[in-house]
Amino acid sequence: MKHSYREMPESMKGTFAEYSKAFGFSWKEFVMTVPSPLFLVTTYKPNGQPNACMQSWATFTSANFGNGFYAILASVNRNGHLWQSLNARREAVINFMSAETYDACMATIRNNRYDQDEITASGLTAVPAEWVDAPMVEECFMNLECRYAWEREIAPGDDHVLVCLEVIGAHIDDAHLADKTGAQGLLYNIHHPLNPENVGRTAHDYAAILEKKIDAGEY
Repeated sequence: MKHSYREMPESMKGTFAEYSKAFGFSWKEFVMTVPSPLFLVTTYKPNGQPNACMQSWATFTSANFGNGFYAILASVNRNGHLWQSLNARREAVINFMSAETYDACMATIRNNRYDQDEITASGLTAVPAEWVDAPMVEECFMNLECRYAWEREIAPGDDHVLVCLEVIGAHIDDAHLADKTGAQGLLYNIHHPLNPENVGRTAHDYAAILEKKIDAGEY
């Protein structure tokens, strides 16, 4: 049996799935629960201080006839430091953390004053990127140096926009060169999953790792 959802079920009213609309989230996101990579985007703010912003809701793709590799961030808040920094500096680094550095990366959400070094304040180490004007997080196992390509509104007048970054180059720890998806590899964001047929009093976000299930074949 399949359940169909077009309007928010009565069972979800009064839960986080309803009032999270104030933060830019649709109730559909909590029902459909599509995991996506979790990472930390770092920039220099217009005042020169390092900025760090946890992100998900993104995809990575090749384009330009195979000549370019791009990160498409689907939900960048126009009122936040990340959007301001990208528009001022036009460069950034995408940093992938393992489970052991997750808590420190999450701490950047709290340590976000405009006059603050958000990376150092969270117990992490900021080092200059090699090819772009942005800081990298040394503790993250993979750092992608990026340049701002473009942005678009998904819905006219929205306060969140889709931003495309071109990946210029990468730095990858030796231990992760052969496998970036193991127990200490890429984390995926599972955003507040809810069962509309059995809504509990609370729900949680999760960070998960991949488990290989099927060998899709050699090519």
